Amino acid sequence: MEMRMPLLGERFPELKVVTTHGVLELPKAYEGKWFVLFSHPADFTPVCTTEFVAFQLRYEKFRKLGAELIGLSIDQVFSHIKWVQWIEENIKVDGKPVKIEFPVIADDTGRVSSQLGLIHGAKGTNTVRAVFIVDPRGVVRAILYYPQELGRNVDEILRMIEGFKVSDANGVAIPHNWPDNELVGKDVIVPPAMSEADVEKRLASEKKGEIKCFDWWFCHKSLR
Repeated sequence: MEMRMPLLGERFPELKVVTTHGVLELPKAYEGKWFVLFSHPADFTPVCTTEFVAFQLRYEKFRKLGAELIGLSIDQVFSHIKWVQWIEENIKVDGKPVKIEFPVIADDTGRVSSQLGLIHGAKGTNTVRAVFIVDPRGVVRAILYYPQELGRNVDEILRMIEGFKVSDANGVAIPHNWPDNELVGKDVIVPPAMSEADVEKRLASEKKGEIKCFDWWFCHKSLR
């Protein structure tokens, strides 16, 4: 069987993983849901701790989008368990302890990390900060990589899932920094015209006020 990391548009590989919540089978465990698998370099490290807190504080927002979270590093499961306990015992936000509710994969053999391309030799032997966004069909929709020294923006990952859902439901594209784009605001992008007939239809739609265009190849519309 070929062993290589999945690419965009491909199905996430079938993996049996050991986690802080027991053994899970991916992507089967999240069938019918979006899930975000994110790797971190190591337990008991400052930047990773800030990220875990950020993911947990937004966990309910992910769930409202129909998405689940699962972490990963090459630490052993007892290390993960102790670290998430340490976070709950020592970290408070607005006076409340932070309890990590999502599972964390213990990939101490490096098998899963190697399959997913999470170890970059030039950056050391631990996992980089990778993110896989997988849709309810088990298809990889986005892959992000960050170096160990730079923490992620968790709000961007939320924005991406929301954007994918809007795109899938409406057959549109999502502009930069949506829904706060400098050119089109909260609007979404109408897919490119594929024929001269499509151009004519688009111009007619613009006249009716159904869409707005900078030119026939650059049109946008509101979903309201």
